[in-house]
Amino acid sequence: MNVEFIYPEFEIIRNESRCISCRVCEQQCANEAHGYDETQNRMTCDDSKCVNCQRCVSLCPTRALKIVKSGCTLRENANWPTETIKEIYKQANSGGVLLSSMGSPKPLPVYWDKILINASQVTNPSIDPLREPMETRVYLGKKPPRITRAKDGTLDCRLPPQLKLSMPVMFSAMSYGSISYNAHQSLALAAEKLGILYNTGEGGLHEDFYRYGKHTVVQVASGRFGVHEDYLQAGAAIEIKMGQGAKPGIGGHLPGTKIVGDVSRTRMIPEGSDAISPAPHHDIYSIEDLRQLVFSLKEATEYQKPVIVKVAAVHNIAAIASGIARSGADIIAIDGFRGGTGAAPTRIRDHVGIPIELALSAVDQRLRDEGIRNNVSLVAGGSIRTAADVVKAIALGADACYVATAALLALGCHLCRTCQSGKCNWGIATQRPQLVKRLDPKLGSKRLINLMSAWKHEIKELMGGMGINSIEALRGNRLMLRGIGLTAKELEILGISHAGE
Repeated sequence: MNVEFIYPEFEIIRNESRCISCRVCEQQCANEAHGYDETQNRMTCDDSKCVNCQRCVSLCPTRALKIVKSGCTLRENANWPTETIKEIYKQANSGGVLLSSMGSPKPLPVYWDKILINASQVTNPSIDPLREPMETRVYLGKKPPRITRAKDGTLDCRLPPQLKLSMPVMFSAMSYGSISYNAHQSLALAAEKLGILYNTGEGGLHEDFYRYGKHTVVQVASGRFGVHEDYLQAGAAIEIKMGQGAKPGIGGHLPGTKIVGDVSRTRMIPEGSDAISPAPHHDIYSIEDLRQLVFSLKEATEYQKPVIVKVAAVHNIAAIASGIARSGADIIAIDGFRGGTGAAPTRIRDHVGIPIELALSAVDQRLRDEGIRNNVSLVAGGSIRTAADVVKAIALGADACYVATAALLALGCHLCRTCQSGKCNWGIATQRPQLVKRLDPKLGSKRLINLMSAWKHEIKELMGGMGINSIEALRGNRLMLRGIGLTAKELEILGISHAGE
């Protein structure tokens, strides 16, 4: 007899007086948590299959459903929290590595919430963004260290390739395969309308999306999935993925169940085969090796596209970034440990890496101290949740931010953390046709445009309150930040003063 030690995490509560047995919940649940008993003409449910995606609750026409967290708990034990015990039960039952999605839910420090923004008052008046010009455009890429002139005395305005963004935000890497065709199209459409960029992730670029090339960052990861000459030429920039915040030091893994149809063709691998990216690039074991790949990509694209190197935030990130800045890369993307992903080993997700706030400030300061800050632009990612987080990141030294989870939430994601199953009821992290069609790309892109437009307005409001009228003036301006509830060492690394100072 197989004993199930774990009581379901969620319970489906059905108001029988409201339920009309329309079976919408049954039709909409890919996890088969709902059923119908024909003999009794009533709906049934299996709580053990519920992931609390809220699809049934949202679509129930009579509001007869709600999902609640189970009240069944194990004995309290400070050394053995319930979650740890449940994870042991799962591994004892399966013998496998635990996988998780969408970032760490652990109560680890969120420094954004411990950083406050300074405001202007009398001596440095604020700016009204509704009536005065506010510059949110940014250009990512190498900048000259000084102004130079031609022999005739005119300014030399030539620059290395730059990425132009209407606001300091880009949609981060989410591969076709890990997310659906419709989700990918939503991101591409929104990026084009907003005048920003989205990132293909390591899954290649579907042929239908080449038309969005001017707003696309194409990624080259260790698996080299979907990488060929036309792919490199298609994007506005090329990103070398060395690591990501949700799983530093670990490669990618897309289950074979998601490698179907166009995903297989785009990635250039057989249908049904697992897409496994090695942890390291097997041709990169030093900064010199990285430099060779950087310049190989520049040669392949005739030096017309900036090259980004994406790394996870780890304890020696400042030294790593210093080397990358000397490798020939134009942009460094740093991904903090709270970043989301379709699937990551739970132990890696919860225990490896450092917060983006500390990593970003350490890198910015190191590059300034070495006099090479203008050699690269910095892009920060890893749980950028609001416009306020964007402003704080820029003040800590970023040129722009990557957002991914916030974008998926705008598309309807409910953070049910089962992306790896391929049963996303909202049509986002799935390749099942009947689920994919639930996400309308036009509506999805509209929601993304609305979100980013709102953020852009909030960024202007925040900058105006600080008495700053451009992103360039905000970048690295840590005088406009104050910490609260932080230790002296944390304040030192962040490079900010405590509130009241």
